[in-house]
Amino acid sequence: MKRGMVLGMLLALGALAAVKAQTPAADAPIVIEVEKVKDNLWVLRGGGGNTAVFATAGGVVVVDAKNPGWGQPILDKIKTLTDKPVITLINTHTHGDHVSGNVAFPATVEIVTQENTKTNMEKLPIFKENAGRGLPGKTFKDRMTLGKGADQIDLYYFGPGHTNGDAWVAFPAHRIVHAGDLFARKELPFVDASNGGSVLHYPETLMKAHRGIKNVDTIINGHHPVQTTWADLKEFADFNQDFLTFAQAQLKTGKTPEQAAAEWKLPEKYKGYSAAVRADRLKGRFETLAAEMKK
Repeated sequence: MKRGMVLGMLLALGALAAVKAQTPAADAPIVIEVEKVKDNLWVLRGGGGNTAVFATAGGVVVVDAKNPGWGQPILDKIKTLTDKPVITLINTHTHGDHVSGNVAFPATVEIVTQENTKTNMEKLPIFKENAGRGLPGKTFKDRMTLGKGADQIDLYYFGPGHTNGDAWVAFPAHRIVHAGDLFARKELPFVDASNGGSVLHYPETLMKAHRGIKNVDTIINGHHPVQTTWADLKEFADFNQDFLTFAQAQLKTGKTPEQAAAEWKLPEKYKGYSAAVRADRLKGRFETLAAEMKK
């Protein structure tokens, strides 16, 4: 029992550290870089997760709202792109560098998340401090469609990975999907077990998305500075499966998570991936997997 409690505390601290690591200093300048993807679709970079801005006939749909203090700058930047009002905000998952800016959005904006993400967001201090302002008013379980025709947006959930509520946000008319932090960048991803993330199911979730979302060419990643391709998603799923196969084999020999983590090396075939993985994060992945394997 004590061991389980300690592991739970470590996982929670790891999640908090991960969010803090992506949060800029309070006095850091707020600079939002704009990348035009299509005539009515932009990516706003800086201040946390990549934000998508989609101008529809009825108004603007925003995906993810960055770190604390970045919500109003997002709204101000959108005014330089279109005179249409913001009507919808979609959060891909619960982490503070993707949802904290929610509190600056007007109460008229409909906020949408996967149902588990709403539960996770309700635990965050920023929403408690703002009397629930910025929490989602609409949720979905596995799939939801917003709008139609050229303005259609399809929301998908395929299972646990980064958290237990990671939403895929597809723009079918443009053959583009926002993957959030399930595919943040080309590196070993962070798994937030305190919010239902799973090392064991991560590759399976990615493959379900690759098979289940049709007619996509381009991915807006959670943090990557440029878009990736649908073929990159398949490679990323294979990368996570290769890690899982290695990690399970190591743990089954009786090695501790720390010992197993020391054995892992970036496979040669994934040359384009970042080899730099913090030692605490890597060890944490093995600890999470070890706990999952005991269930």
